[in-house]
Amino acid sequence: MLDDKLTSIKGVGAELEQKFHILGINTISDLVYNYPRRYEDYSNVQSINEISPGPVTIKGEIKQATGRYVRRGLHITEAVVSDETGSVRLVWFNQPYRANSLKHNQDYFVSGTFELSNRRLCIISPSIELESDFPANTARILPVYKLTKGLTSATIRKIMKELIPSIRALDETLPKDIVKSQKLITRAESIELIHFPKESSDIELSQGRLGFEEVFELSLASLLNKQENNLENSFRVDFKEILAKKFVENLPFALTNAQRRVVWQLYMDLNKKQPMNRMVEGDVGSGKTVVATMASLMVIAEGFQVAFMAPTEILARQHAKTISDLLGPLGYKENLGLLVGSMSKKEKEFMKAELASGKINFIIGTHALIEENVVLDKLALVIIDEQQRFGVEQRKKLMSKASKMPHFLSLTATPIPRSLALTFFGELDVSILDEKPTNRKPIITSIISPNSKLPMYQDINKQLDAGRQVFVICPLITDSTVIDANSVEKVYKELSSKEFKTRRVGYLHGKMKGDEKNSVMQDFLDHKLDVLVSTTVIEVGVDVPNATVMLIEAADRFGLAQLHQLRGRVGRGEDQGYCYLILSDSKAPSPRIRALSTSNDGFKLAQLDLELRGPGAIYGKIQHGELDLRMAKLDDIGLIKKARKCAEDLIDKNIDLSKYPELYNKVSKLRVITNLN
Repeated sequence: MLDDKLTSIKGVGAELEQKFHILGINTISDLVYNYPRRYEDYSNVQSINEISPGPVTIKGEIKQATGRYVRRGLHITEAVVSDETGSVRLVWFNQPYRANSLKHNQDYFVSGTFELSNRRLCIISPSIELESDFPANTARILPVYKLTKGLTSATIRKIMKELIPSIRALDETLPKDIVKSQKLITRAESIELIHFPKESSDIELSQGRLGFEEVFELSLASLLNKQENNLENSFRVDFKEILAKKFVENLPFALTNAQRRVVWQLYMDLNKKQPMNRMVEGDVGSGKTVVATMASLMVIAEGFQVAFMAPTEILARQHAKTISDLLGPLGYKENLGLLVGSMSKKEKEFMKAELASGKINFIIGTHALIEENVVLDKLALVIIDEQQRFGVEQRKKLMSKASKMPHFLSLTATPIPRSLALTFFGELDVSILDEKPTNRKPIITSIISPNSKLPMYQDINKQLDAGRQVFVICPLITDSTVIDANSVEKVYKELSSKEFKTRRVGYLHGKMKGDEKNSVMQDFLDHKLDVLVSTTVIEVGVDVPNATVMLIEAADRFGLAQLHQLRGRVGRGEDQGYCYLILSDSKAPSPRIRALSTSNDGFKLAQLDLELRGPGAIYGKIQHGELDLRMAKLDDIGLIKKARKCAEDLIDKNIDLSKYPELYNKVSKLRVITNLN
């Protein structure tokens, strides 16, 4: 039944079916699980003498229905509805059939907006239905759906009414004891109430049940992946205390307590037979690369290999230099290699041969690492920098190069709220670097109106006079007729000819060739450029200690997490860093812009970004359409903990999931989507 075509539903023909196809709704199942986007409340039925301008619902008898054409073919239907307290006029536009369809001397529910039209109060384009026990489009809380041209929510509601018997016959997907212990309504009840709520509490009940189910399924998938991962055998790596101490002694700075704590966690993981599966999250500048290098040192010291994959060539080259400097004093500089796309064929072949022979046992690179002819037989540790920028399959390809399951370490500069750590990253152990170096000063962030730039440019020029450098970020590469926002091309021309005409100004964007981008970035790193106008290609990882100013054009067009990442590109030395957020217009700044100007706490900002924009703002390349989290409130940490505890209990009881076919199929799919190994 649920797999049947839409045309099997009464009232759905080929033309209407095609409109549903545009929305990705192809079967009855798709329609049943096409949840409303929002609701309009017309459940309060009033007497006509009680109504006031705004949304109203009345019940009465319709009289005096007439239709006529007016100017330019516009058709108007007018009618009068009356009850024992009075009468009110109804008006429909371009519905010539309406007058003849109305039945006299019968009561109707009428729902619509009571407003002024042609100097008279009336209800404009109302929904009307004969009085019944189950109206679909009047006298109730009305669901509003995602639509396409020629398809209305009223039409969808009418069709959904036909499916109520099928909805009531839906099987339960959760174990009965979980439904009972968590005081959840049944699956069938939740689906019916999400489409046909009688009161607002019904919406909360159904969303609570469906949200719990979504988080429960995801938690179960991640925990099963974690359980399976723990059954694998990996390369056991011994902790070498003397080597670790020697590494720390040669550092030009002191490790933070957070770095020491996290490094110890990594050492304990590497010393087990089970593969490590850990994510280190830390705000910009918290020292993730040093931590990853200390872990890698133990691996290469035993003759195993480490693969460190970065999302961009610029970042890979920078990591190679940083790690080389860190390992150089210990004599491991020759163990290091780089493999990126822009290298010549000869350079690539040489590096691949060195890897295959084992002469290089610490390779840093980009997607080039996952090419088929890259051999890493002794691969014991895989490090992924900013893993949300890679697809699941890309990560798996790198992991599969090892002769047995390697240890896995993910680094992210995007702080992950606790709720996401428990759900999306549930199979990973999480370590947090919550300290920054003591000499690092908080970035001073200012909100700038587009009409008040002059004082800002004066301050920036003072920084340039002092020998500092400036990033200027734009949302577009070229000017757009669709989006009104400054582009790299436009801003580069203006700044290089006006405000910074005596400065060395360069530009950078994603459409440039790899060697061009590397050349420009290297010029900026070498201070051959004073100002770099760029897109967000510089967002992650680029470290230019001499850059103290981040200027972001049309800042309100960026997400909060992204803005925080961009801001973190400056002030990485001992000098004070500044960030200027230029608004698109003169309107008041949005909540996320105001939050950024008052807080440098990445974790608080990430939580706010989650609440404002949802998990896609943080989770990245895992497809949220596939994850299908439409009801779960990911700021509800209580619900998430309950759902995860239920998933843990189910695994502990060793219950056969095949007894719950729909749950088994959904969890199996989620395991494939979210599995990082």
